[in-house]
Amino acid sequence: MGYQKDIRPEEVTILIPTKNEEEGIGWVIEEFKKLGYTNILVIDGHSTDRTREIAENKGAKVVLQTGRGKGQAVAEAFKIIDSEVVVLIDGDGTYDPKDIEKLLEPIRRGIAEHVIGNRLMNFENGAFTKLNLIGNKIFNALFRFLYGVPVYDMLTGYRALTKDLYKSVELEKHGFEVETELTVETLAKGFRIAEVPINYYRRKGNANLHPIKDGWRIGKAIIEMLVRYNPAKYLYFLGSLFLLLGLITGVYVVYEWVHRVSHDLLAIVVAILVLGGVQFIAVGFIMSYMFKSISELKRMVRESEK
Repeated sequence: MGYQKDIRPEEVTILIPTKNEEEGIGWVIEEFKKLGYTNILVIDGHSTDRTREIAENKGAKVVLQTGRGKGQAVAEAFKIIDSEVVVLIDGDGTYDPKDIEKLLEPIRRGIAEHVIGNRLMNFENGAFTKLNLIGNKIFNALFRFLYGVPVYDMLTGYRALTKDLYKSVELEKHGFEVETELTVETLAKGFRIAEVPINYYRRKGNANLHPIKDGWRIGKAIIEMLVRYNPAKYLYFLGSLFLLLGLITGVYVVYEWVHRVSHDLLAIVVAILVLGGVQFIAVGFIMSYMFKSISELKRMVRESEK
């Protein structure tokens, strides 16, 4: 930690998952090439426009993905790529290739293996619809609450990952949940995340994201994948629920008792709820400690092997 690692452009692969991005893909590739990043892989999701043709003409390597969905494309590309760092970016022109240096800096300094670009710090008017902006803030707040990690734009499509990380992640989601899954997998496997501010522009061409349908999938994924990171969170929730029900029922039992009405069976239920809640929380605390210790141990083992 604290050292400055040299990452040359030839050690970086620019990964661009595409589907009908003919209006933006050419500009994205050109800008990266101007910066000296010529190792560019476009993995295309069966575009029906000129996306693949334009990408090939601009000098990118183009692969037609075997399946469907952005998540499947990224998982497939990770198996193909073998460079020290992968920079993942959308092909619609919403991200600025020049921001790549911001993304690589924490990796160079050895303080992170996964760097995400925070769009919400500086975005162009019209880059987000009101619905998308609100949805992003809700999902990020939910993620921070459930995972306890200060990430403010986990849905960004512009991020950099080291080889150790992208070769070890297990991606199962095939759609736009891939950004959530990459973030959760990073945390679950004991890798470090850094966040840097980037620019975000209006999209060139039509959007592939469906706010309601894909938003539902993303929210569902945040909750479902909690089991990979720390299943103890579910026990905390159950424990809190039991304690709340026990408290409410207990207040009722005491109120009735004061008015000379006894509820012996209900009092037993209160005791079961309270004791059950305490036990769930206690077991959750132990599991949480174990998972955090295991993640830290994984990180220490990786660092000792370098």
